[in-house]
Amino acid sequence: MSQSRRSETRGHTVIRSPIFASTASLAAVLAAPAAARESDDGPVIVVTGEGLAETPAAPAYDVQVIERETLVSTSSGRIEDALAAVPGFQQFRRSDSRSANPSAQGATLRALGGNATSRALMLLDGVPMADPFFGFIPFSALAPERLAAIRVTRGGGSGPFGAGALAGTIELQSAGIDTLGTLDAQLLANERGETEASASVASRLGAGFGVISGRWDRGKGFFTTPVGDRVPATARAAFDGYSLQVRGVAPLTETIELQARGLIFEDDRTLRFEGADSRIEGQDASLRLIGRGAWEFDVLGYVQARNFANRVISSTRFVPVLDQRNTPSTGIGGKIEVRPPTGERNVLRLGLDYRRSDGELFETAISAFSGEVSARRNAGGTTTDLGLFVENDLTLGGLTLTGGARLDRYTIRNGFFTERDSSGAIQIDDRFADRAGWEASFRAGALYRLGGGASLRAAAYTGLRLPTLNELYRPFVVFPVVTQANAALENERLEGFEVGIDFAPSDRIALGLTAFDNRVKDAVANVTIAENLRQRRNIDAVRARGIEANAKLSLGKVSFDGGLAYTDAEARGSGAAAALDGNRPAQTPRWVAGATLSWRPAQDWLLSATLRQVGAQFEDDLETDLLPAATTLGAFAQVPLCQGISLVLRGENLTDETIVTRDQGGSIDLGAPRTVWAGVRLGF
Repeated sequence: MSQSRRSETRGHTVIRSPIFASTASLAAVLAAPAAARESDDGPVIVVTGEGLAETPAAPAYDVQVIERETLVSTSSGRIEDALAAVPGFQQFRRSDSRSANPSAQGATLRALGGNATSRALMLLDGVPMADPFFGFIPFSALAPERLAAIRVTRGGGSGPFGAGALAGTIELQSAGIDTLGTLDAQLLANERGETEASASVASRLGAGFGVISGRWDRGKGFFTTPVGDRVPATARAAFDGYSLQVRGVAPLTETIELQARGLIFEDDRTLRFEGADSRIEGQDASLRLIGRGAWEFDVLGYVQARNFANRVISSTRFVPVLDQRNTPSTGIGGKIEVRPPTGERNVLRLGLDYRRSDGELFETAISAFSGEVSARRNAGGTTTDLGLFVENDLTLGGLTLTGGARLDRYTIRNGFFTERDSSGAIQIDDRFADRAGWEASFRAGALYRLGGGASLRAAAYTGLRLPTLNELYRPFVVFPVVTQANAALENERLEGFEVGIDFAPSDRIALGLTAFDNRVKDAVANVTIAENLRQRRNIDAVRARGIEANAKLSLGKVSFDGGLAYTDAEARGSGAAAALDGNRPAQTPRWVAGATLSWRPAQDWLLSATLRQVGAQFEDDLETDLLPAATTLGAFAQVPLCQGISLVLRGENLTDETIVTRDQGGSIDLGAPRTVWAGVRLGF
């Protein structure tokens, strides 16, 4: 399993690894080769801290960029709130990372959801951020103020991004020193006494730069349980989490730069009842070489050590019934991409990527009546994926063509599940057969510029996602519903196509419209097989057809940014899954829309309001419990007080809309109520 050293503290596991310390030390010495050049009389070397430039055919796919101003001006200050600016983005539940169980925070696009695993591939500076065991995204560790921009590609298939990009790809780009400045910090508090503190300190290191940034969020939270359902054991959704990132960038030659990044985070939450605590923690480290010479290249390597712990409390006796005390996992991988010089009108991409995920769970079942241990379980396994890819873009006047292929060699191995009784005697000892295979994926697109800022685009693609270790080997309980794992799950396969039109006659106007048809074959879903009993199974398919529209207008001091997505999604099932055939996938709305109106009355001022609507969605695959539609209003204000210091005001859900995030047979959870924040921001 993981190479990190682990020890248990207060029922949770603390990861003590040299990963972060080594990366921090490396970032600190990155200045050495750069500083040595300061006395040279050669050309000035400029480092960006970015990856290779986008290829000419990237706009052939449905792409939306979230700029930094949007990232740092959300009403909640959370990255998932910023991502909601892209219609079609969703997590499994409507809760944000302060009040959701972390294992339910998968990311998807185009309503290709239905379970809590990510079907969209999220990358931070090229590194996959999904948990190696569960597939969820540690949103609380991804502070939006550290980023320069987010590029979201809805659909598009796997291609050079890596396996897992079924619903699309979300690329997070870290901000450099030119964006952050020497100091960027803020401190806010709300009416419940909760606080949000963040800071980034950046410095030139010779011809490169280094950045140290941190964030700490804490608070007693709000009640997710409706007033009429509360009992003495009911608890607020308390949260306490921090993250610390160190990043260094330095030139090695005039055309090659080295990038190093280390991230450490921990997040503790309570959900629904006293003692129903969860924790995620992790340490990530990565090294990246970017070459911008005649032969461009991107060489990346990373390692991740993660852990998850969770306690389940009975909703009738309000005592612990399950202690998922330890779920250590490790992700190791990398990518090599080369772009040979093939002429001004042609861009060729060749490369490979690799990811290995391994992990195991340790959990203890406890009798709700006696309080004694009833079972101890241990399960886990390993998955690997090695992908080879080639893609070529060709520009012929106003027409740009692109096509690519990918071949993945995957393995699913070392799978096991063991259960012992309270005396230690083995009750279940399953060892699952190793599996391996090859999967091919393809994608192609065309972009035709009509002139006057108008363009037409079309694309078709396929993709692949391996089941996660969580889906294969870990059962779970959200009382009273038990969901079983399934070690026989097959890979998910995507087939899709789309057409679109874009109109951007100037930098003040940008309009886009896309129609799409995507199908995920052998989609993994939580299939109801008996009362209060589900199992993860491959259903025939999930098909999503719809339209996506977006508009950006800038009229002097006033700007508008809005989007809308309508998705007709349905599950296709047979056999044991026949009951869900034709149903909408769980947690999938038809309509999602949002709009932000901003006013900049003077330099460094910003006043904005955001209106969002999420349509009704069903709790489960059988469409028995309906979560009503919700419309929320958020606001943000930044008012400069003096040079480098600003007053910041934020308002979440200002109309105090009731947001139902879960309804299982009348057991209901609610989302964030009206919350007002105030504080100061420093920027120099």
